[in-house]
Amino acid sequence: MDYTKVIPLLHNAIGHNATDIHLVVDKPPVFRIHGELHTSDLTPLKFEDIQNILFDMMTEAQRKTFLEVQDIDLSYIGVKNFNFRVNAHVEKGRPAANIRILPTIIPTAQQLGLPAIVEKLARKRKGFIIISGSAGSGKTTTMNYMVDLINKERPFKIVMIEDPIEYVHESKKSLIIQREVGTNTRSFASALKHALRQDPDVVVVGEIRDAESISMALTAAETGHLVLTTLHAPDTAESINRILDVYPPGKQNQIRTQMAENLAGVISQVLIPLQGKEGRVLATEVLIPTISIRNIIRRGALLEIRGQMVTGEEGMYTMEQCLTQMIKDRIITKDYAKEFTKFPNYL
Repeated sequence: MDYTKVIPLLHNAIGHNATDIHLVVDKPPVFRIHGELHTSDLTPLKFEDIQNILFDMMTEAQRKTFLEVQDIDLSYIGVKNFNFRVNAHVEKGRPAANIRILPTIIPTAQQLGLPAIVEKLARKRKGFIIISGSAGSGKTTTMNYMVDLINKERPFKIVMIEDPIEYVHESKKSLIIQREVGTNTRSFASALKHALRQDPDVVVVGEIRDAESISMALTAAETGHLVLTTLHAPDTAESINRILDVYPPGKQNQIRTQMAENLAGVISQVLIPLQGKEGRVLATEVLIPTISIRNIIRRGALLEIRGQMVTGEEGMYTMEQCLTQMIKDRIITKDYAKEFTKFPNYL
């Protein structure tokens, strides 16, 4: 393959249904397909090959930043119906990269395997919604599905703050503003601060990472906005715990109160290999803050949340309840289910 241009490589990966492309010197490109790594049958990459590929995806300013800092995240648009999220870095003194492949056509809820409660949450007027899961579990896709639903149905202003922009939304019924951290704004916290002065109805934060951005997101929810964000956490209760742990003990009381009053829902998700065929299926867990759960959050007794979730009140359910149903329906095997749950004894 001619590695002077990136487009043929991207087409090759898309043709193999890859979700990621990994580039390392002296190895052929490696594709992630259905969650597993597969070494392609392409020519091994030289130093110059990877540099050519990366520089073909970068602006002049991005090339300069990469050469100076040796790490950069960026978005690339070069193939119809697909966007690409790129992380370029240096390993052992040589360039390397991961390229995430993102279809621009957002699938339907049925295609994604999302529960009906997700649409109900997207139609809320205010509150704080968290979508959690491990890397590569489809959090961003779920979040953008919700944005797309709002965009189709409601005359809202949606301000999106992302690092980098992954899906480019065209304004439909809503007016959508997309800002990329590092390119259009200095930081999540800075963009959030200014977003509240931009007359938004919905604020979307690509990922909450620090105390300042969490506080600003909670303030946005508190002042009557709908706030959507993603978070790296294994389940719904731990998502709340991760947010609280960002703060020193002296401030956790205040954050617990804000969370208890403004949380609208938590969706936790994971992609699991299908039984007997290629592909993966989405398994989810949904927490809806009932009066009991809001009181639990205020008290900080988060271990009690699971006991409330199993009742199914307000449409919530645990990951184990979801996995058990998938096993009964022969969608996944029990062995795979055990790999993806904290509580295998509850299957």
